[in-house]
Amino acid sequence: MATKSLADLIAALPEGDGWGPPPVTETTLNGVPYAPFSKGDKLGRMADWGSDSKDGRDGRGGRQQYNRNYRDQQIYGAGSAALFAAPVAEDENTFSVVSRETTKTRYGRGAVFTRGRGQRGARQDQRGGRGQPQRLGRGGQQGYGYDNRGGRNNAPRGRRGGWKDYDKPTRNRDASINIKPDWQLLEEIDFNRLAKLNLDGDDGEDLDSYGFLYYYDRSFDKQPVKATERKLTVMDRAAYNVTTSSDPVIQELAEKDEATIFATDSILSMLMCSTRSVYPWDMVIVRQGNKIFLDKRDSATLDMVTVNENAADAPLEVTDGNKEGINHPNALAEEATYINHNFANQVVLENESQKVEMAHENPFYNASEETEPPASKAYKYRRFDLSTSEEDPMYLVVRTELDAVQKNAISGEDQYLTVKALNEFDNKAQGSGGALDWRTKLVSQRGAVVATEMKNNSVKLARWTVQSILSKADIMKLGFVSRANPKTNDKHVILGVIGWKPKDFANQMNLSLSNGWGIVRTIADMCLKREDGKFVLVKDPNKSILRLYEVPASSFDEEAENETIPEAEEAD
Repeated sequence: MATKSLADLIAALPEGDGWGPPPVTETTLNGVPYAPFSKGDKLGRMADWGSDSKDGRDGRGGRQQYNRNYRDQQIYGAGSAALFAAPVAEDENTFSVVSRETTKTRYGRGAVFTRGRGQRGARQDQRGGRGQPQRLGRGGQQGYGYDNRGGRNNAPRGRRGGWKDYDKPTRNRDASINIKPDWQLLEEIDFNRLAKLNLDGDDGEDLDSYGFLYYYDRSFDKQPVKATERKLTVMDRAAYNVTTSSDPVIQELAEKDEATIFATDSILSMLMCSTRSVYPWDMVIVRQGNKIFLDKRDSATLDMVTVNENAADAPLEVTDGNKEGINHPNALAEEATYINHNFANQVVLENESQKVEMAHENPFYNASEETEPPASKAYKYRRFDLSTSEEDPMYLVVRTELDAVQKNAISGEDQYLTVKALNEFDNKAQGSGGALDWRTKLVSQRGAVVATEMKNNSVKLARWTVQSILSKADIMKLGFVSRANPKTNDKHVILGVIGWKPKDFANQMNLSLSNGWGIVRTIADMCLKREDGKFVLVKDPNKSILRLYEVPASSFDEEAENETIPEAEEAD
């Protein structure tokens, strides 16, 4: 290889003075380099001698002032300061000595934790100590989980954690009805699709009214004295819950072609609030000609009043390890249904000379056959317009119920009431959903008690509110009934009664009637597309799904008890 002389190397050097690449005219002005800038840059000061240094302190050795970084970014050319920063060769501050000695941490038992909300510096033990719990979850659910070393940390989304149920299996509820092999699955609708439906309905019109109403006893609105708590007494009164197709009044209205869809308020409210439901349920839909009848089976779950159905940790079934037989879902539902029946009869003044008679007598009561007197109940048959266009009219007739009447304190006019009861079983038991002690908190923290019930019993309160709006009730009375002894479910006391306007209560619950009407119209259209027959709408016991089946016309007859298969197997 030939060696080059010094003269050749000097001749190969680029022309010009200085080292490095030649200057570029894009970043120079008269030969002087400058930082690129934008017209939006603010011209604050020509030089900032207090700019950030590498150790995060200002030029005077003090700590930066609050929000200094943000302020400096507004100075002209501050965003391009890094272009002229000289690289640091080596920083002695990064040098450290490796030590084999074990260091003691302060995070063991008894450590002090920061109790601020959202504190980024809150300490958590990495070896099993308890950290600061945080609330999380959808729909107001609370849960705690574990980190990889056992330290308490946030639970993952959708997981109801806790140190007692870290290995808790998923609950599998039984279906409310067994699916037979000859049933044909027509539609499967998840709740997300149902929640997007919307149809504006009118306020409805009265077609006819039956029954009578007693006046409400206003003394129940007063807060009871602790020593004189009112006991819930058993009232033997004749009450009826007749399904749609067995109602003689609805049959008469159907013959007159008053509407396309016929239902009762109990069945209709379940369908309108179906997206809030957790427990399984089912309803029978019958199409006869161009008419749709929404029915229920005998002793169906629709008739029962559930307890804490929407709680984050709902009451356990007996099969899931619930040792307290009176606190499993079926026992609580029977107790709540019993309380509601007797409470509505107890809070009225049974005075034959002072009662409000409807246009017709009770259509279900027969004095010659019944040994019990009829309960205070008025049935109003009301019609609602569910038409989407004038060319396609569709009307719905629903049988609504009212429980009592009271005089307006100002105008003296009669106000119609619906009367319902919430019940407390044991605020310390599993499945209570974090409920407060009603005896001590109902007066001082009424809002917190009601808010907790809205969370734990969302579907039940939504159904009651929809029923009150459908019946055009002026006030919805909610009673608070608790067990006299948490360990027994046969004796109860009334702790108080609170009244709301149904539409105001619906706004507090974020309840949309338009969404409910959209669900009703959608299900009715699905059945009207089919030929005459019988259908069953089933809520999946473990998923947020509704399934529509077409069943033989002879279904649900006592003679047709054939071999069935569980719905869960059919779904798989």
